[in-house]
Amino acid sequence: MVRWLSAKLGPTVASRYVARNLLRLLTSCYVGPTRQQFTVSSGESPPLSAGSIYQKRPVLGDIVSGPVLSCLLHIAHLYGEPVLTYQYLPYISYLVAPGSTSGPSRLNSRKEAGLLAAVTLTQKIIVRLSDTTLMDILPRISHEVLLPVLSFLTSLVTGFPSGAQARTVLCVKTISLIALICLRIGQEMVQQHLSEPVATFFQVFSQLHELRHQDLKLDPAGRSEGQLPEVAFSDGQQRPVDPTLLDELQKVFTLEMAYTIYVPFSCLLGDIIRKIIPNHELVGELAGLYLESVSPSSRSPASVEPTVPSTGPEWDPQSGGCPRDDGHSGTFGSVLVGNRIQIPDDSQPESPGLLGPIPGVGSGGLRSEEDNALKRELPRSAHGLSGNWLAYWQYEIGVSQQDAHFHFHQIRLQSFPGHSGAVKCVAPLSSEDFFLSGSKDRTVRLWPLYNSGDGTGETAPRLVYAQHRKSVFFVGQLEAPQYVVSCDGAVHVWDPFTGKTLRVMEPWDSRVPLTAVAVMPAPHTSITMASSDSTLRFVDCRKPGLQHEFRLGGGLNPGLVRSLAVSPSGRSVVAGFSSGFMVLLDTRTGLVLRGWPAHEGDILQIKAVEGSILVSSSSDHSLTVWKELEQKPTHHYKSASDPIHTFDLYGSEVVTGTVANKIGVCSLLEPPSQATTKLSSENFRGTLTSLALLPTKRHLLLGSDNGVVRLLA
Repeated sequence: MVRWLSAKLGPTVASRYVARNLLRLLTSCYVGPTRQQFTVSSGESPPLSAGSIYQKRPVLGDIVSGPVLSCLLHIAHLYGEPVLTYQYLPYISYLVAPGSTSGPSRLNSRKEAGLLAAVTLTQKIIVRLSDTTLMDILPRISHEVLLPVLSFLTSLVTGFPSGAQARTVLCVKTISLIALICLRIGQEMVQQHLSEPVATFFQVFSQLHELRHQDLKLDPAGRSEGQLPEVAFSDGQQRPVDPTLLDELQKVFTLEMAYTIYVPFSCLLGDIIRKIIPNHELVGELAGLYLESVSPSSRSPASVEPTVPSTGPEWDPQSGGCPRDDGHSGTFGSVLVGNRIQIPDDSQPESPGLLGPIPGVGSGGLRSEEDNALKRELPRSAHGLSGNWLAYWQYEIGVSQQDAHFHFHQIRLQSFPGHSGAVKCVAPLSSEDFFLSGSKDRTVRLWPLYNSGDGTGETAPRLVYAQHRKSVFFVGQLEAPQYVVSCDGAVHVWDPFTGKTLRVMEPWDSRVPLTAVAVMPAPHTSITMASSDSTLRFVDCRKPGLQHEFRLGGGLNPGLVRSLAVSPSGRSVVAGFSSGFMVLLDTRTGLVLRGWPAHEGDILQIKAVEGSILVSSSSDHSLTVWKELEQKPTHHYKSASDPIHTFDLYGSEVVTGTVANKIGVCSLLEPPSQATTKLSSENFRGTLTSLALLPTKRHLLLGSDNGVVRLLA
């Protein structure tokens, strides 16, 4: 459902509401000690002995987070790489950012889970980045992700709430992540960009080694309360150390961990290891000690120090026997081409040997061979973000979710050419993934609103309804039965999925044409129509004949009904006349609740809003806001140059359009405010004839007299 929604909602809404919450959810997948337990196999192999760095040792949290990650990556598949670099990466660096206090930042269990989630997601992202993007953002990954994670991981003063277990999991995940980056970028680039994170990682072994020999004295009298003892290390620096943490650190950075970290990096880095890592010999010795402790007879410490950097085709995964150590690089028989690592497609070892997946992981098939891929570029999607769409999306994901204002930036997103006459009306469907347009060329077209292209793209209609005999002046959707209602003087009800006409209602008297139509909100299925003799008729589209017929004029002659609006509850209908008169009618009793001279000129459009508020615009250049039963208007806006002939509502704001191609935003609240923007000719050609707003996506649909509808933000 989440995947379907993120495609249906479009890039901005999916990123703001779906991806944001999925990212928050990812942290929750790793909260608590149980989620940080390794899913161990039946226990034949000691946990860290399998040398492949790509043998990710899944924890329970990884299995829980599987669906969340797959939905996040699906959004990236739909909308392209920018989602990874502009939305996911900043969130990752927010998760791992050290605390704001200058002292040692305490970790809480949420922050600890955030670190695990961040490293897991970074791993997924790096696999999906193209080479150029990866090199572009490598400094950012190093400074904003790796170094902060390592500062927590190797900190001598920060304890993890879940103790050594959480720290071990983070350590294993970080080794795997750094090794993945090393595999992707090659030795020379590691030396240039990643030497600091790698050296920091190895440094912790030296620090612990020295602490072991110095044997911290826990002398409570010798230091003031709350002061951590400072220890001088061999590199000449004084660092504070929390003696209570030593036990936790000893449990994490064991001989086994030294082996786990030393083997992959000595294979990946080859001789460069001497330049990057000052203490590589110490870690090598610790790794050797571990090997001796595992199998004292078969191996000497020297065998750990591989002489050949892994260009490893000489190790055959099928050979079954004990592989040579440089096979531990996890490069799966890869071939180095320059600084690129070329991986043959069929190099997955079939035998469940050292590199095989851990058996018995209850992963439910989440851990497929994709976990061993170094690079899976995102496919080019039809909805990938570029150009104006990308610029607009970047702006939108930065807007706070509390911002209730409509901001019009004049960014052109899409064009819908096709009508041969002026567009008289546009109406988005309630789901906002399609919209209808009616035109002077006697057709109604149904258009898809899915994003494509870079803002200059043109979209073809999904369906053209061509049964009208005259110019179409109204089109709308009856929400309850999902039918389309369009009017050219006669009302047509048709099915938007098939284009089939379901019913045509001609005017009852050919001398009295229909002048205005409105559809009732769900759950009602009625259409209300006004004819030129000021009669209001209701028709239920499910049954033949009339439902009701009401006379609006009374003894007066207020002129023709120009516009009809139904309140969101469906309880009242308001009609606006060409004389500027307005009549409010109760739909349940047929009683006229109120009739009043609202404007001095012809009424152009009326809309009814929640809270029994009416908004009307007139040819006397005014836009007025009324409460249904109050005499005086609550707001009154004057447009300076020309009348507001089309407007739509967004929350407590009215978005207006004039013939001079000016878009205005007025507030329905106190104090009154009004801002106008002139449409530039490159974004909008012709004269503005109709306007509709997509409230969830915050886009505007603008119809023009040259037959083109444009989507702007």
